[in-house]
Amino acid sequence: MNIRRRLITVVAAFAVFAIAVMLWAPTVGSTSISLARAFDRTIPWDSNVDAQIFFVARLPRVLAGALVGATLAAAGVVLQALLRNPLATPFTLGVSAGASLGAMLAVTMKLELSLLGITAIPLASFAGSLVATGIVYALASSQRRGLSTNVLLLAGVTLNAFFSALILFVQYLADFAEALRAIRWMMGGLDVADYFPIIAALPLIFVAFAAFAMMPRTLNLLSVGAESAAAKGVDIVPAQRLAFLSASLATGAAVSLGGPIGFIGIIVPHLVRLMVGSDHRIVLPASALFGAAFLVLCDLVARMVMSPLEIPVGVVTALIGGPFFLWLLVRKS
Repeated sequence: MNIRRRLITVVAAFAVFAIAVMLWAPTVGSTSISLARAFDRTIPWDSNVDAQIFFVARLPRVLAGALVGATLAAAGVVLQALLRNPLATPFTLGVSAGASLGAMLAVTMKLELSLLGITAIPLASFAGSLVATGIVYALASSQRRGLSTNVLLLAGVTLNAFFSALILFVQYLADFAEALRAIRWMMGGLDVADYFPIIAALPLIFVAFAAFAMMPRTLNLLSVGAESAAAKGVDIVPAQRLAFLSASLATGAAVSLGGPIGFIGIIVPHLVRLMVGSDHRIVLPASALFGAAFLVLCDLVARMVMSPLEIPVGVVTALIGGPFFLWLLVRKS
């Protein structure tokens, strides 16, 4: 099977799976609803409780989960190729810690600002992710010899630790209610009450995915090594910059929408590689689709496993991702 035909087949299969999960997940909950009745246009909206629950109460959450899952999974693929590190995640480079610090400051300072209907916490979160991205990028390119992936990784890890310390300090100064609210946000969640936060995040994610779409062949070569990629015609520095900045932009947008939901960027790419191989022309779109379905399913578990109590979805992904990460470490050693 040639690559184009295989790409179409694999992407179609993952797309069908993702769509099926996204249609099924809103029907499951404390009140079960009928998908057929929800889409039955002969029933007046005012009397169609199934449609109201599906489209108003549950679908925004499912769409947010799909968008965040797809974005974090795709960013994980890009960063693992860029850093040539199979254990890299979208949070490796300090973007998530910067976003968390921004959100924490917004909570403790009781910011009530909004922009185009977007509240202070997601705005501060995205601003924090941009600050972290700028610092890491400046450090990695300071040697004037292009973008050093070693410095990129070390700067990201160091910045993660530094921002985590600042988060703890801000928590210490905050009162109980503020600290609890901030901690709840940092556990990751998809408490999306309407479609507007999703629409607000879409332009940034669209720009990131447009950049991702240009990179599969380059990622294949970068994952082998910069010298090998340069020998085959890749302009290394611009390619590295595009990969880093687009993955950071995607991560910042995803975290501002759903909080720092961990492990999606490492679990999904590795599972997809086990299923379809390592060609980024296939791995990248397949990971985005599988990541969407995976996070929606994790959120379904978070909603249902202790119903009516709801677990933050970040807890569920961590419970799955922790053992998976250890397995990867053992497998790679």
